[in-house]
Order: sequence, then C-alpha cells, then structure tokens
Amino acid sequence: MTECRQGERPPALFIRWEETILTYLQALQFVHSLGRFGIHPGLERIEALCRALGNPQEKLQFVHVGGTNGKGSTATMLSEILMAQGKKTGLFTSPYVVSFMERIQVNGEPVSEEAFAETIGRIVPIVENLAKQDMQPTEFEVITAAAFDLFAKLNCEVVVLEVGLGGRLDSTNIITTPLVSVITSVSLDHMAILGDTVEKIAAEKCGII
Repeated sequence: MTECRQGERPPALFIRWEETILTYLQALQFVHSLGRFGIHPGLERIEALCRALGNPQEKLQFVHVGGTNGKGSTATMLSEILMAQGKKTGLFTSPYVVSFMERIQVNGEPVSEEAFAETIGRIVPIVENLAKQDMQPTEFEVITAAAFDLFAKLNCEVVVLEVGLGGRLDSTNIITTPLVSVITSVSLDHMAILGDTVEKIAAEKCGII
C-alpha cells in the first residue's frame, strides 16, 4: 500500500470526512491536515479528546521519557529492556525513518495500518465536534490519543512514552501516575515556547515528574 515517506506530506487541507476512514492513506491525510493548526501547548484539548475515547490512557502503565537530546534512543532502549523481561511493551516516539507507523509500536513491531486507520476513523468526528467548540486538537494531540487507544486495545502491559515538546504542557503529560519518569540531557531547545535559559527549559521538561 502506498504511503507518505519521511519528508513527504499529503496536501494540508481540512477535508470533510465520513465517520469511517477506509484506508490508511486517508487516515494519514487527515492527521497531516491538522498540521496547519501548529503547536499549542496545553492539556485541555487532549483531555477532551481522550475523554471522548473513553480515557484509554487510564488503562495503561507508562515509562515517560523527556529531555532535549537522546530521548528517542533512550525510549527505544527502555522498550527493549522491558520486552526482554517478557512485558508486552508499547513504544511511542516522534521521528520515523521510513514509515509513519514506526512511531507507534508494540513489542518492536509497528501497529498495523488497518488498526491505525480504524482508530483515526473514530477520532475524526470527535475532532470535528471539538473544533466547533473552539478546541481544535493539533496533529500531535491526535497522534497521541490514537496511540493511547491502540495500546489499550492491544493490551500493552507497559508503554514507553516519548515527550513531543517540553513536558509540563505536552499532550503526553495527560498521564497522571507514570511508573518512572526519565529526563535525558537538557539544553537550549524551542526557546520561544519553553524559555530562554537552560533552567527555564529544564523546569518545563521536569513537568513530567
């Protein structure tokens, strides 16, 4: 099945969708169409989105990983350790090399395209309803909520969750009681959003603790 590769993106248009998205490509088009809404730190939208999905994150246990450098590789290593201990392990990260679904993995394998499309199909009308209430979810918030829903459906015993940006107001911080919170090295990063000193940035990133 054809999909968007790293660096390629379908046109960022907000399209009127049916309640069920039948293809993986349509699901990706919808998700990427939300990119035009940018980055807006805060938990209100992700809370509303997850509430409408039945709060799947509350059924899961998490290892939460933040920091400036190395958080993706740290999250991957932690997931490998958990799998070696026989735990059914979810992994949520931001970058990907070839396929978008590398971002949402269970036991080292990407979740199926069909499962992702089905979950996005459930999310679309929720997003449209929230947009009417002036609570438009962002692209990352929708991906985060979809990951929670998929991990819960697949009965993950523990999920290694990489922060998207910052920590305190990042959508992944909707989780309330992580098993462990990990902070990797901290340096100047996204200064317009997180602050103009390492101390301010560290305070934001430590918001996941």
